[in-house]
This record gives sequence, structure tokens and C-alpha cells, in this order.
Amino acid sequence: MRVPLADWMTPADRSILERLQNEGNDELVLTPALIAENTDYARTTVREHLGTLLEHELVEYHDEERAIYRLSEKGRAFLAGEIDAAELENSE
Repeated sequence: MRVPLADWMTPADRSILERLQNEGNDELVLTPALIAENTDYARTTVREHLGTLLEHELVEYHDEERAIYRLSEKGRAFLAGEIDAAELENSE
């Protein structure tokens, strides 16, 4: 079952987190362009949402210079249901 989203989150945020999680396989480290290629969202949309997810500490840079992202520990905990969506409301 999918975890509920925080009020500020959209389906794009969930899709990005789940793509990085790569459930059932090793987690991925991806650029915004590669995330866009593997979701239904444009690169500009992905980049915008990654900025928000980064602010909320759900993703982090794997390589900041090359803009490669990965799930953070907090992102993993959120997707595992260990962090309630309400806890993310004030986490900027």
C-alpha cells in the first residue's frame, strides 16, 4: 500500500521518489532527465519537484556538480511508512 502524501506533495513527487527507490531492485541514482524519461513528467517538472524534495530532505545529491540525485534516509523512511505525512508538513 502506498503511503499518504503530505499536503504539499503531488503525484509527481511520489513518482520521483518511487523511481529512485526502484522497488524490488537496487536503488537508483538519476539525473532529472533520466527520471523524466522513466516517468510521465517533463524534465522541467521533475527538476522543480526535485528542488522541493531536496528542501524537505527526501532526496539528496549523489553528485551535486552533475545534478545526480538519490533517496535520502528520510526519503526511504517515508516510503517505508516510518515517517507520517504530517511530519513532513513543517520540515523545510
